[in-house]
Amino acid sequence: FASFGPKEGEALSETGHRLLFDRVAAAQKPYIAAINGYALGGGLELAMACHVRISSSSARLGLPETSLGLIPGYGGTQRLVQLVGKGRAMEMMLSASMLDAETAERYGLVNQVVEGEHLLEAAQGMAAKFLKNSGQAHSAVIQAVNAATEGGPGFAEEQRIFGACFGTTDFAEGSTAFLEKRKPSF
Repeated sequence: FASFGPKEGEALSETGHRLLFDRVAAAQKPYIAAINGYALGGGLELAMACHVRISSSSARLGLPETSLGLIPGYGGTQRLVQLVGKGRAMEMMLSASMLDAETAERYGLVNQVVEGEHLLEAAQGMAAKFLKNSGQAHSAVIQAVNAATEGGPGFAEEQRIFGACFGTTDFAEGSTAFLEKRKPSF
């Protein structure tokens, strides 16, 4: 999307929200993200749209968009604040730094950290605990929690601002530097 302008950038964000991220967050059955390896940018935003997250001990998580002259455009600016608090979210996004799995758990970004060979087993174990309870109640919990956390004006503003970033000189430099495999000069 290095050639996108503000309108295309905003449409990219809106479409991503509508077709994937918002659908995951609003699903009537719980989604469990099993994170192994790198969850950066849109990958972390997808994991944050899930209802709970389990991570391998070797996972690395972050939102590096500011290193490209962008902001997270798929709910990251909203969901990260909800999960880890404003100060930690601001630090993560402004620095574009990655967290190791243990720090992500301490911050509340992931619910549990396990060794990589036990990741799928842990996710299946959590799902088994969920399956012992009422599916209708699960749906009601998701709906009630989402009433407080999803789809508010912050999400629409994120889409607008994400699009606006595509018209900046910093985005042009950041995307060019990324494609040229060099550090950007902002």
